[in-house]
Amino acid sequence: MTPGIRRAGHVNRHVIPVGVAGVLVMFSGCGLTGPPASTTTASSEVKTTPPSGPATMVSEEQAYERVIAQVLPSIVQINTQGGLGSGVVYDTDGHIVTNAHVVGKATTFEVTLATGGKPRKAVLVSSYPLGDLAVIRVSDRSGLAPATFGDSTKLKVGQIVLAMGNPLGLSGSVTNGIVSALGRTVTEPQGEGSPGATITNAIQTSAAINPGNSGGALTNLSGEVIGVPTLAAINPELGGGTAPGIGFAIPSSTAKDVAEQIIRNGKVVNTRRAALGVRVNTVVGPDGQPVGVGVAMVDAGSGAAKAGMKAGDIILSVNQKSTPTAAALSEVLANLKPGEQAKVEILHPNGKTQSVNVTLGTLSGN
Repeated sequence: MTPGIRRAGHVNRHVIPVGVAGVLVMFSGCGLTGPPASTTTASSEVKTTPPSGPATMVSEEQAYERVIAQVLPSIVQINTQGGLGSGVVYDTDGHIVTNAHVVGKATTFEVTLATGGKPRKAVLVSSYPLGDLAVIRVSDRSGLAPATFGDSTKLKVGQIVLAMGNPLGLSGSVTNGIVSALGRTVTEPQGEGSPGATITNAIQTSAAINPGNSGGALTNLSGEVIGVPTLAAINPELGGGTAPGIGFAIPSSTAKDVAEQIIRNGKVVNTRRAALGVRVNTVVGPDGQPVGVGVAMVDAGSGAAKAGMKAGDIILSVNQKSTPTAAALSEVLANLKPGEQAKVEILHPNGKTQSVNVTLGTLSGN
């Protein structure tokens, strides 16, 4: 049975925080794997297979202590009326990066530093639900310690990482693990504050990620934030319980790009994601199973419009990859680029199928 994924936060104050979101199926290409990210090794990379022995254990322990002391002051707890999550201080101007599903529909927040002190007032700068990222800003900027965001494209499978945040509301918690895989494509469930974000090039990690960790930091042993913990896998065979050692983080390179756009422009102006130019919904057959993606509206001047697609058509595949659901279509498009041509197989209302070539546009950030 295919494993699913749940958001890693935020924690709902009115229920036991062992699962605060719905279930979704994880897709990566045609299965549970995806195209690998760059494996260029940073010069400061810490070896993950050092010689064993007491001296090595002490060295690794000291590395953990050093990284925690360096990064933890940059981690905050974000409280809304409905729950809590985590965030990372981005700069000395008070900007904090977190997940869109942590802020939800809220526009004001209370932020508490991992180092303690009274809660600080914060406001929403902008939320980018399609990528599950958001930026908020605290009014009291005294004592803020911005984190150093590293280059996630240089990660290698096997690197040791630490996850820092507020799991289950336990402020300033740290777990450790490794980078288990790179280049995953995962899709979140739809819910408050999120239309069902599709995350590309997600980092899979064995570091424990629990509700409340969302929006925190996944760091390397150089003290750099290389990811934003966002999702935890669930195992349907265990009644929907969390699958140990399988969590996912948004790569820091994506988080930095989105944060800079929001800070500079007040919103995301370039998603760098491909779009057909249609509004869609999943079409269900007589047996209750999804059969394709129905086109509800075609944007004027879009690639789909120029290719002759019309409302009422059903999208069956893109580049020969089946698209039985709207989520599946999003995942296929997430791995394509604006300006590329895509071969789209459609079923017309008259029962005839046709393949058309669509020049992909850029997905709107709204």
